[in-house]
Amino acid sequence: MRGYRTIKYTLFIFCYFFWVVSAVLTAVGIYAKIAKEKDVVDTLTLDPALLLIIVGSVMFLITFLGCFGALRNATCLLKTFLGILTAVLLLQIAAGVVGYLFTDKVMERTEKLMTKAIVLYREDQDLENAIDFIQKKFQCCGVESYKDWSHNVYFKCSDTNPSLEACGVPFSCCVQLQNQTVLNTMCGYGMQQLEESSARQDVFTIGCLEKIVSWAKNNLLLVAGLTAGLLLLEVCMISLAAAQICRINKVQQQRKEISHRGTSERKDSYWYPPFADFDEE
Repeated sequence: MRGYRTIKYTLFIFCYFFWVVSAVLTAVGIYAKIAKEKDVVDTLTLDPALLLIIVGSVMFLITFLGCFGALRNATCLLKTFLGILTAVLLLQIAAGVVGYLFTDKVMERTEKLMTKAIVLYREDQDLENAIDFIQKKFQCCGVESYKDWSHNVYFKCSDTNPSLEACGVPFSCCVQLQNQTVLNTMCGYGMQQLEESSARQDVFTIGCLEKIVSWAKNNLLLVAGLTAGLLLLEVCMISLAAAQICRINKVQQQRKEISHRGTSERKDSYWYPPFADFDEE
């Protein structure tokens, strides 16, 4: 009995934790979506708010099934939770294998996606903040180089471009001085007109795609550990759900056998043994 309770409440705690996390993600995504202006980019791959809502909602539904199923011993909910989580695990493994086998295709697709994000840089505040964070964090600029910002209409390096930021790069590309206390948002103006040797003194010139890939290779153990930890946690939850379903089915089967045995005994009681002596009493 104690073993069953351990399985039940361990699964419930895991699911409840991710249920709360998914609710927070969904709430943050909804708040960010409401706070935005109406005329903004509204695609799943380039809208962080929409991505949070989708991911949070899916997690909320899956973990709710696990929470309620584990707490109420509902095999139908637990089986649904087990099936969905198993499918998610297999999809993650398949995505990893496909990504490894078709690395060039994945890199090409990623490059196109990042270029599209640059094009829509000023169209979505969340996307703009995300790009600025990445460029500051990895000390990079653009996709392959700082001149990729010419794909954006505001930073396009052209004589016909009336924008004040023409031929420039965002301030997140700028090299920050050690004792700098005031942020100079105009530090990237005109940088695309300079050669790389001159521009690198003021802005980062290496593209973010190269920097991110380099970071992943240098921190391979960390990336592998996080990935393995996530997969192990999913396997653990799948195992707990399967164990609880087995225990519930076993108890139900035992109860059916006991009930069937009791019914048989009651039926037998209606028949007297052969040659019974009714005069004994």
